[in-house]
Amino acid sequence: MLLSVIIPCRNEADNLDFLLDETVKAMSGRNYEILIIDDGSTDNTSDIVHKKARATEVLRYLRHDISTGKGAALRTGIFAAKGKIILTIDGDGQNNPAYLPQLADALIGAGPGCGIAAGQRLQRTDSTAKKWASRFANGLRCSILHDNTRDTACGLKAVYTDIFRRLPFFENWQRYFPALVLREGYGVIHIEVIDRQRRYGKSKYGVLDRGIVGILDLIGVWWLRRRCRILPKVVEIDLDKS
Repeated sequence: MLLSVIIPCRNEADNLDFLLDETVKAMSGRNYEILIIDDGSTDNTSDIVHKKARATEVLRYLRHDISTGKGAALRTGIFAAKGKIILTIDGDGQNNPAYLPQLADALIGAGPGCGIAAGQRLQRTDSTAKKWASRFANGLRCSILHDNTRDTACGLKAVYTDIFRRLPFFENWQRYFPALVLREGYGVIHIEVIDRQRRYGKSKYGVLDRGIVGILDLIGVWWLRRRCRILPKVVEIDLDKS
């Protein structure tokens, strides 16, 4: 089974330098591809990717001419992917690629009724303010959407490609993947992962900006789920035998 690893990034050249090596090592023995989705970087991301491509044939490089955000970068990768399962990981190096095979195995092992295996971070390395804001946002989201997910902001996820492509797209949709997959009638499982310190650069997300936008997104996803409460089980009838 081909697995597609999608790494959205913007100005993360220094982190990509080691993250790509770690990803190749973690995925050793698997049938996979790596898609770097460059969201309009202005650093030397292109140089790093071209250098790594000379050492491996699994890399693909897609670049946005302007920066449109992580959600849009993920969407680009999802529709470009050739694999049956998509594995996502952030490009800032805080997600450990060692968990990617575990996510794929967990998703497959859970059976056809499961649509997503989501990482949930332990030992968060963010600032105290971000930790508290995230805890509040996750608690509010879970109480309203009932997605049974403690940490939707973790970049480590495994989702079947055909399900991913059916999810409604909007900016910052990545924070609601479990709820959106549940809306499609599939289950969610979780894998505990250990968070890492960012080695280079600074986070591109603040507390206040995410909070304001998050409220609007939460209302929108709640409405989407309310408008699709029951999905029928579909069975194709063999007309030659009926």
